[in-house]
Amino acid sequence: MKASFVVTNVSNLRLRLLTKTDRISRFFSSANLAFSPLISSEDETSGLEDLSFLDNGSPKSSAVSSAELRFVHDRSFIDLHEFTNHGGSVSNNQTAGGIEMETIRYILTKRGWNFRQPDGYGVDLSEAIVVKALNYLFKESADAALSLCFFRWLEYSVGFKHTIRSVCTMICILVFGNLNHRVMDLLKDLVQDHVGEDGYHNLLLNAIQENCTGGWVLETVHSMLVQCYVELNMINAAVELVYQMEHFGIVPSAGACNSLVKSLLESNQEELAWDLLEAMRRHAMVNASHISLFIYHYCCKGNIGCGWKLTLDMRNYGVKPDIVAYSIVIHSLCKMACLKEATLVLFKMIKVGFLPDSVLLSSIIDGYCKMARQEEAIRIINTFNVPPNIFVYNSFISKFCKDGDMVQASNIFSEMSESGFLPDCISYTTMISGYCKARDTGKAFQYLGRMLKSGIQPSVTTYTALIEYYCRSGEMEMAEHLFCKMTDKGLRPDVVVYNALINGYGRKGQLHKAFELCDIMKYAGVSPDSVTYNIIIHSLVVRGFVNEARDILNELIRRGFSPDLITFTDIIGGFSNRGQFEEAFLVWSYMSKFNTKPDVVTCSALLNGYCRARRMEEASALFHKMLDVGLTPDLILYNTLIHGFCSMGNINDACNLISMMVKQNIMPNDVTYRALILGYEKKCVNHPAKSAGSKLQHILREHGLHVIDC
Repeated sequence: MKASFVVTNVSNLRLRLLTKTDRISRFFSSANLAFSPLISSEDETSGLEDLSFLDNGSPKSSAVSSAELRFVHDRSFIDLHEFTNHGGSVSNNQTAGGIEMETIRYILTKRGWNFRQPDGYGVDLSEAIVVKALNYLFKESADAALSLCFFRWLEYSVGFKHTIRSVCTMICILVFGNLNHRVMDLLKDLVQDHVGEDGYHNLLLNAIQENCTGGWVLETVHSMLVQCYVELNMINAAVELVYQMEHFGIVPSAGACNSLVKSLLESNQEELAWDLLEAMRRHAMVNASHISLFIYHYCCKGNIGCGWKLTLDMRNYGVKPDIVAYSIVIHSLCKMACLKEATLVLFKMIKVGFLPDSVLLSSIIDGYCKMARQEEAIRIINTFNVPPNIFVYNSFISKFCKDGDMVQASNIFSEMSESGFLPDCISYTTMISGYCKARDTGKAFQYLGRMLKSGIQPSVTTYTALIEYYCRSGEMEMAEHLFCKMTDKGLRPDVVVYNALINGYGRKGQLHKAFELCDIMKYAGVSPDSVTYNIIIHSLVVRGFVNEARDILNELIRRGFSPDLITFTDIIGGFSNRGQFEEAFLVWSYMSKFNTKPDVVTCSALLNGYCRARRMEEASALFHKMLDVGLTPDLILYNTLIHGFCSMGNINDACNLISMMVKQNIMPNDVTYRALILGYEKKCVNHPAKSAGSKLQHILREHGLHVIDC
């Protein structure tokens, strides 16, 4: 039966099987694809037998004694440097692979191969002769590696161009000989060398069915071909092959199905993945690991509800939920800080008979620590008698470092060491990062020294913590030194490291270095993210290059980049501060195209420009529009408007705003007080500071707030 085949996904990856030595030939030439009988039918059925003797599932015992074979079983390949190409003949002075080739000569000489003749081996090579020779070698030696040695020798030394039939014969022998990993090598080379050739895959499937006798062999080879397509990212080809296999009454192995389902989900082809799962269910092949792939997929996308429902519905597929499925849901809930739900699922899991392991419990403990809820974390430890482990210790260290409590973090670190747990890279990096945030680089480098003394090499994250500190401090030379040291150690900087350095250069006004580093990161294969572009745009705006920042925004939009609220706010603020409100509103209009709504900070940027330009009517109108759409002003926005009114001597409107902010439980601060002083100065009032203080006290009393007279 002919098999139709469609390949829609092609990988250009080119793998090689053996060495870096230039290959004499590839497996096939296009002339070899449409093969025809090269010897008579009588010759085909005599001499070197085919694989029909293997139909019973096991090879016949060797007709040659082990002493005669002298074959080294763990050696699959021969040294290609020992071979010389002689255009299809082998002379007797040619070194031919040592013991293996001596064994091959011994076996094949009995079948009429004369290796001692000066002009060759006395046999005209053809597809049929090679196929029979491969089969006979395996039959006589019961060792697939010996046939593979001969197969390679023909290709590299003799220059024989293997046909699809000879390769499929070799594949079949390797499966019988339990050398499946060599099968994958052959299949990958075979597929990659002929990607895109019309009709090739039909020939391949037909040849596999004709040469691989025995149901289990056929199923194994097809399964490995599915796996081969998956590894080469030819997902559509793999799916098509699975459906063809089902038509032939065979199904891929569970492992091949698992790989294909995983690849389909990773490429967001959920419908095809579900179709494949349904086909597997018809053959009673579905197990818990297959369903867990779907659960993991939904949880990674943030759709934990679907993942949890699928966990409960696993019985519909004839599978009982296992601890892996529950663990995936719990881990995902912890990552999303849904700790109450994670704990409920944990107890549900215990109720159905699964006991959580220390890794799962540590995940929940870590979740509570990240949310600064150490009491609940300790309660989990006590409830389940969680034995101390480095993961739990690291969770508490991270929690205290995040809180800035480096004394407690240091105590936990010391307790961990005293309890017999050696700190790992995460332990040291967390402490170093904590001390950097606390601006105590002395202690940070002390822990770095202890880390190196313990034989633990710093990671990219370790260097990032130190580089970020020096960039924030403006010490760019030290940051550059650490960056060079990191790369010298063979570590590959990520986008976070580059962003820290670009931000440091931007803060120092060294924009040329910032742009140079952008080029370097692109050359290194690190793609800039939204943070990178926001840093560049902000640096340009701060230095007054607003038009250039706008040009970058336009270019990013043309390239398909989606700016975020921070990007728009920076450019709007830049134009507003320069009084270019037309350009500011043009950028404002872009926001709706990207489904981005202005927030209080965006409005403040525009209001600040209006106030600077003393255009208080527009500022007041924008303020009330902001209130109408439901935005709640913050203290900064109120102070911006109050200062604007006071700079024009408009005390009444300024005091109305102060009264409004007090009603919203936003208390005036020193900035408010100084703005009010400015207003009274503009009104030429005697003792403006005293008048401003009295007015503030009066407003606070009106709202029932007690004021202590000084």
